[in-house]
Amino acid sequence: MRRTFLFLVAMIAILTVQAATISGTVKEAGGNPLPFSTIIVKGSTQGVTANGKGFYSITLKPGSYTLVCQYIGHKTVEKQVKVEKKDEIIDFVLEAQSYSLNDVAVKSGGEDPAYEIIRKTIARRSEHLNEIKSFQCEVYLKGQMQLRNYPTKFLGQKVDFEDGDTSKRKMLFLSESVARYSVEQPRNEKIEVISTKVSGRSNGFGLGSPQIVSFYENNISLGEGLNPRGFISPISDHAINYYRYKFEGTFYENGVEINRIKVTPRRAYEPLFTGYINIIENEWRLQSVQLLLLQKQQMQLLDTLKIEQLYVPAGKVWVIKSQVIYPSGKFLGFDFFGNFVQVYDKFDLEPAFKKKFFDNTVIKYFDSSNKKSMAYWDSIRPLPLLQEEIRDYKKKDSLEQARKDPRYLDSLDRRRNKITIGGLLLTGQSISKQKRKEYINFESILGTLNYNTVEGGVLNFSPSYTRAFGNEGRKSLFITPVLRYGFANGHFNVHVNGSYNFGKKYIHTLSIGGGKTVLQYNNANPISERNNSISTLLYEANHMKIYEATFFRISYGTGIGNGLSVNASFQFQNRAGLNNLADMTRWKDVASRDFTPNYPEGISNAIMPRNQASTVSVGLTWRPGSRYIEFPDRKISIGSKFPVINASVTKGINGLFGSDVDYTKWRVTISDELNLKMAGNLDYRFAAGGFFNADKVFAPDYNHIMGNQTILANDYRSSFQLAPYYQYSNTAKFYGTAHVNYHLNGLLTNKIPGFRRLNWFLVAGANALHIDGQKNYYEVLIGLENILKVLRVDFVQGFESGGGRPSGIRISLPFVQ
Repeated sequence: MRRTFLFLVAMIAILTVQAATISGTVKEAGGNPLPFSTIIVKGSTQGVTANGKGFYSITLKPGSYTLVCQYIGHKTVEKQVKVEKKDEIIDFVLEAQSYSLNDVAVKSGGEDPAYEIIRKTIARRSEHLNEIKSFQCEVYLKGQMQLRNYPTKFLGQKVDFEDGDTSKRKMLFLSESVARYSVEQPRNEKIEVISTKVSGRSNGFGLGSPQIVSFYENNISLGEGLNPRGFISPISDHAINYYRYKFEGTFYENGVEINRIKVTPRRAYEPLFTGYINIIENEWRLQSVQLLLLQKQQMQLLDTLKIEQLYVPAGKVWVIKSQVIYPSGKFLGFDFFGNFVQVYDKFDLEPAFKKKFFDNTVIKYFDSSNKKSMAYWDSIRPLPLLQEEIRDYKKKDSLEQARKDPRYLDSLDRRRNKITIGGLLLTGQSISKQKRKEYINFESILGTLNYNTVEGGVLNFSPSYTRAFGNEGRKSLFITPVLRYGFANGHFNVHVNGSYNFGKKYIHTLSIGGGKTVLQYNNANPISERNNSISTLLYEANHMKIYEATFFRISYGTGIGNGLSVNASFQFQNRAGLNNLADMTRWKDVASRDFTPNYPEGISNAIMPRNQASTVSVGLTWRPGSRYIEFPDRKISIGSKFPVINASVTKGINGLFGSDVDYTKWRVTISDELNLKMAGNLDYRFAAGGFFNADKVFAPDYNHIMGNQTILANDYRSSFQLAPYYQYSNTAKFYGTAHVNYHLNGLLTNKIPGFRRLNWFLVAGANALHIDGQKNYYEVLIGLENILKVLRVDFVQGFESGGGRPSGIRISLPFVQ
């Protein structure tokens, strides 16, 4: 009897709270759907968003409700609904909003009334930005990117998505997440991802970082890839200097008067928005925005970016309810578009955060967050999926399972592993064994051939082998054998490098290498072999200075949290100097200039004698205030507002394995990139170092300064673009370097008619070197970057202490040195 009674009580309770689903479509008067319109329960922030076709679905407990349907630019519609046990269909038809101008008198030649509204809104901008001191809410995120068209080949390779679909319309990316978003002013923020799903990747972690684009900020950051300067808000402190405003009229919603303002940039080629903002009368706060960015507003990568936001009242304040971002563009023949939806709900404006709730983890994915069933997603999703999204989930999830079939993996390997002439000559070749997660990569034939004055023609063949272990890819093995043959001197050198990555919370890397090889005297390789080959053959400038060494090396590095990582290494080298080839007369130029000897002339005047060197290095890297994304099995640093500090000590151990060296040197670097917003950004790197003792050192052991003597620029953050490679190598007790680059990112160049259409950016820089007891050296740079999106060209002027003033042009291309 007791069990029967409990069963009946439970059934009654279930039936009492049984919910029903209200669904329907939202259309405008002409019958077109209104995508991502908002449906909320009046008097609360509870609600849902319609999908891209205007279809919505909301689950409510039995009771009487008023549903409020809103879409920017349309009249709000309210409908009474009595929720019982059965589902119900309720459609909404929204008429275009009409705006009243009855209370406004606009005189000829007078100021548009919009300006006074904007001034009042700007005056309260800071108040509205900071009025919610803390809150916690739930946010649903859904993002998708699609292709409308794409080329059949890219960089000579066939474009194949390996899905059996030959149509040009492709769903590139589809992901959903539900997260708990917590904020505490002034700067504490934490996102806890409760559930996440990526189409076709059952173990993937999708969107997990909701970004509320707050137009109460003066500068709107939408990612450095779009514009590192950010974009000026239409209600920023100085917005009236950048925008024109037009009063479109007023309308009433729930007894609140709202002003509609049209926003247009005063000048093209400024980082500004176009569109509409709706401002609440007397409160002078945003009710909704509908703004657009165009490529001519100094936007990179995209052609257009549209942002729509809707705010709703929550007590005395207003909170964001929904945000939709629509990117679109064309790049290298790929025509793409998409949308990223964020729906905010369940606001708690007085949360009680536990002590130490906010820490250095800003995004946390809960364990099993990516293991939720489709039934779970159907029950919590606040906007219905589109049919193409449902098909994409089914298709890619099926493909994922099929791709685990050994027969499929074998067929994939057969197709991918076909040897092609283009691959052999130009792009390189790959061979995969999908079942075992094994990959072998070969360089192209052209990539293996070089020339220098010591070996003549050089074949440097270095295939790589990679093996991943486990489903998460946290463990991996990487092995690279290197076979090098000098056709003129007949030397054949072989060595092997290997590394193993492992660890759960932080990545640990163990690396081992050994054999016989050819090294530059500056082991950091200040000039690439390809660059040296060109300068040697065309200009008789053999800048690369090399020696042979039999070596063994082992190193270990790992992160230890709080922005700290450590590394340690041991290396032994048995070194032998090398001479230029005996007969080089046929390479003399019209000035009968000889090649320089194969030793660093700034250090010595003879070939290095044979010597042995055993060295131990210990290093530490620290970025204070580092923030992390925490996955169930690992943590990943996402940077900090503080600079990166690196410190290392290297000890040459005399006598160990016959080692001839005896020295101790140190080095400290500080580097960072500062976002100056509308003024551009500044990156810098300061370094200091020296020898505690230099009792016995050879040329490779010196502190080498990264120089450059070719037209192709070296790394701007660590190199002197005109300095000879070894002129400033030293064993001083102290030296210091500074590298500063100021990227204007469109500032000034956007004011030059005609030129601004190119979207090229000014850049300036300065480099300085001080060595105790020696001459100082300085450089200044002025140039243009973002040429064709990738190219940078600088004029560099050098200043030597003795009065020398070298100058030259430097060109920087990504992945080319």
